[in-house]
Amino acid sequence: MSQPAPEVGSPEPVGEESEFGGREEIVLWEGLPLMPSVVRCWDGIQNFAARPDDILIATYPKAGTTWVVEMVDAVLAEGDMSRCLRIPTFNRAPFLELNPLPPFPSGLQLLQSMPSPRLVKTHFPVHLVPQSFWDNDCKVVYVARNGKDNMVSYFHFQRMNQKLPEPGTWDEYFTASLNGQVSWGSWFDHVTGWWKAKEKRNILYLFYEDMKEDPAREITRLAKFLGKGLDQAVIDRIVDHTSFSSMKDNPMTNYTVLPSFVFNHSVSPFMRKGEVGSWKTQFTVSQNERFDEEYRRRMTDPSLIFRTEL
Repeated sequence: MSQPAPEVGSPEPVGEESEFGGREEIVLWEGLPLMPSVVRCWDGIQNFAARPDDILIATYPKAGTTWVVEMVDAVLAEGDMSRCLRIPTFNRAPFLELNPLPPFPSGLQLLQSMPSPRLVKTHFPVHLVPQSFWDNDCKVVYVARNGKDNMVSYFHFQRMNQKLPEPGTWDEYFTASLNGQVSWGSWFDHVTGWWKAKEKRNILYLFYEDMKEDPAREITRLAKFLGKGLDQAVIDRIVDHTSFSSMKDNPMTNYTVLPSFVFNHSVSPFMRKGEVGSWKTQFTVSQNERFDEEYRRRMTDPSLIFRTEL
């Protein structure tokens, strides 16, 4: 069994609310809506020196990122959950493009101090991933979630995340999201871009709905991709550790160690429902029709299929 990685960073960030900077307004950069803090470190991001054993975990925001990070970490630990409990998820898989104001460390700073193998998290569309990941043939785990549930989850996350722009009303957010006018851009472009890239790159493309339907099956696929032969007892242990209820109660995964001026859990918990089909309680009939029309127009590859209910 591989040895535990040393701790990186502090379980709880330092700093005061006045130093955090508050909500940002998105700007258009390289054709993508992004936060100005990301743009400020653009050269550092694009020149990031990936290592051959780096594992990139890529998702559209709120598509199951924290979930799959925990799965990957547990697989690499070969089911030794004490390793997964050593520090919060945001220090085990630093967010590549995160760039808060000092004294909060950026994702680049955290990654530079980490030993190999590193887990790297990103929300970038595939064409903006630093070239060094492709040059080193790094393994990439991509998770896609159906666009309806993804939109609802992102809306509530944007409400509680005190760095992202104010989302406005649900009706306003629905229109902005459908038009790709939210941070990290269009869901449609994101999921289709990564789907096409998997034909040429070292990418495991997972679906949130498949992970909910049969987590043991998907963790087994993940372990094989990462070169880990795990027996069923270990797989079952990882399934239990990465269940929604377990992660919701785990301070190393539920982001409750962050102060309320970063993530305000009184507005909405970071881990809210973790369900497939909860969009039905948020979408109006007309919104569902508008989304379906846009889906038919944009999703032209018959091999890419999303399920909006199980």
